Amino acid sequence: MFVIGLTGGIGTGKSQVAKILEDLGVAAINADLLGHEAYLPNTATWQKIVDTFGKEVLSPGGEVDRKKLGAMVFGDPAQLERLNAIMFPRIYEMIEERIAGLDRDGRNAVVVEAALFLEAKWDPLATEIWVTVSSEDAVVERLKSRNNFTEEAIKARIASQMPQDERAAGADVVIENDAGMDELRGRVEQLFEERVRSYKETISQT
Repeated sequence: MFVIGLTGGIGTGKSQVAKILEDLGVAAINADLLGHEAYLPNTATWQKIVDTFGKEVLSPGGEVDRKKLGAMVFGDPAQLERLNAIMFPRIYEMIEERIAGLDRDGRNAVVVEAALFLEAKWDPLATEIWVTVSSEDAVVERLKSRNNFTEEAIKARIASQMPQDERAAGADVVIENDAGMDELRGRVEQLFEERVRSYKETISQT
């Protein structure tokens, strides 16, 4: 199976790339949605979160309140490391399980969308790493209109992430997304033909 590990900074278009690939017949796994599943009450991961951070991170209904947990960890590197040590291995397992299930179903290509794919060291899951990049000006304009963030807030989020050039250095494919959706779709369709379809054809001949 051809597995694309798709990552990129905030506002660079990775979700759009994943959607284009889905339109081309590639199965999709969203790591953020798996993270939501891992937080469900009374799961093993939920219990580890409660044991590590206390019941104060729970909502009145007993679910992990991601905003409360985020406020606790994102200003504290040691606490963030503790959270990642719980979540990264579990989401890795969940992605691995989803890929295996898709493989059994006869799917031969999947895209795993994950903002922290490289930081979490999930590289062994992927055939190739694809990274979306955009100029800071383009990201600022997108997030202003899409999320109604201030420019200051956007730049703070960008600065808190892995530097774009460092992320790109770990990629097999870099997708520049500054020109618009038509150009982005054309680039992804080209990559699909050159890398995904050709891989599937090679496998079918073996």
